[in-house]
Amino acid sequence: MTANGTRTAAGAGAAAPKARLRALRGPGRTSLRVEPRALLTGVVLAAAATVLAVVLIGTGDFEIAPLDVVRTLLGNGSPAHAFIVNDLRLPRVLVAVLVGAALGMSGAVFQSVSRNPLGSPDLLGFGHGASVGALTVIVVFKGGATEVALGALAGGLLAGAAVYLLAYKRGIQGYRLVLVGIGSSAVLVAVIQYLMTKAQVVEATRAMVWLTGSLAGRDWAQVWPLLATCAVLFPVVLGQSRALRTIEMGDDAAYALGVRVERTRMVLMPAAIVLTTAAAAAAGPISFVALAAPQLARRLSRSTGSNLLTGALMGAVLLLASDLASQRAFGADQLPVGVVTGLVGGLYLLWLLVAERKAGRI
Repeated sequence: MTANGTRTAAGAGAAAPKARLRALRGPGRTSLRVEPRALLTGVVLAAAATVLAVVLIGTGDFEIAPLDVVRTLLGNGSPAHAFIVNDLRLPRVLVAVLVGAALGMSGAVFQSVSRNPLGSPDLLGFGHGASVGALTVIVVFKGGATEVALGALAGGLLAGAAVYLLAYKRGIQGYRLVLVGIGSSAVLVAVIQYLMTKAQVVEATRAMVWLTGSLAGRDWAQVWPLLATCAVLFPVVLGQSRALRTIEMGDDAAYALGVRVERTRMVLMPAAIVLTTAAAAAAGPISFVALAAPQLARRLSRSTGSNLLTGALMGAVLLLASDLASQRAFGADQLPVGVVTGLVGGLYLLWLLVAERKAGRI
């Protein structure tokens, strides 16, 4: 990482050893590059997410054994189990998976675009923009759940557009994007505090619950819009993975290799912002998942690429594990999952800063 905070290609390589590549050739000129360790990491994370999801579905006031959960999901459970699993707990778990995956992938995009491990939606102000939008609907317009979700989406998109325009100067540089994002976050936090001072007691309580980030009470009404968003945007982002990997080496190198840098950013950044705000609209501002998931995925896979898919899987694992910990550790008085991710993510951020400093990259 250079003095201005951007991570060079050499710095990225130092942070993660070069992965061994294997090329699989198909008919004609078709070929696929495979990184065995990254592939294995993805498989392990997918298996871990599946196991955590099954255990989480069986967790609650009425415990259900994992085998009974699987039988019920396959349509062979009792009527009581079918109601608890399919109607009450499965939507919450699906929201956790989709929110974690959306945050993990969006975090991987922003860290690659900014070439900075701190380039996360948590620090760039997009989550705070979604919070301002949601609180405006709650405090000013007294809106319901649907209006709050739409307000969060609008607020996040406006904040993302503002940060991009303020950071743009003959292109986007990583350190400038991070600095503008941090400044925007400070302004948006002040707006959030102002709205809280103007709220009545009931509205302030509702706003505080939303700001914490929680999966409690999530149902199919939150699943379907988020699922549709991820189904549309995940292929868009993954389709730009090769160009994004090239951009990590620097704009000059990317231009020399024929990558349309600004066009790629104009595709990836709006997609990542929509993923972030859609996740916030579904579950509130879940903190630090977008920051930690891509970094952990990169360290596990030892890949120097953007780790989009493994970052998404790691995000799902982190959120499922945090929700399971909040229920198992605190029982009926379970903490909102946003508190758990904030605690774990804050500790990880401190460790990351210390590690980067010891390595001489900051």
